[in-house]
Amino acid sequence: MTKTEMRDAILAAKKSKGMTWEAIAQAADLSPEYVVSACLGMNHLEAGNAEALTSALGLDASVAMALQEFPNKKWDQVVPTDPVIYRLYEIVGVYGETIKEIIHEKFGDGIMSAIDFTKNISRTEDPKGDRVKIVLDGTFLPCKTF
Repeated sequence: MTKTEMRDAILAAKKSKGMTWEAIAQAADLSPEYVVSACLGMNHLEAGNAEALTSALGLDASVAMALQEFPNKKWDQVVPTDPVIYRLYEIVGVYGETIKEIIHEKFGDGIMSAIDFTKNISRTEDPKGDRVKIVLDGTFLPCKTF
């Protein structure tokens, strides 16, 4: 089973069972943000988590095996046209150099890890319109000389 076939099977089972990502993540004993990423093919799950997730969705072992495969992370478009994803690119385009400057000033020469990394997406009520709160939390990795 390919990652694309796995993704389609998971999305179909999620819809047919009426499950939320929160419930699916709870079954896998992982965060919703990580579980969604794995279910969409951009990360992998360990065997126990994959089996618990597919059991909750009523999916077979081939889906669990595909969830355990390491992903090939690539994008089909240079800049996506989906409005939500495009806005994230816009944020990085407008504020990326600012973020980089502040990281370098506070930490030195290096990067924020996207491997040793967590993220949290939440909703904050606001009288002017509810707000999306995205927290990205990565380990600082200093550049090394050799």
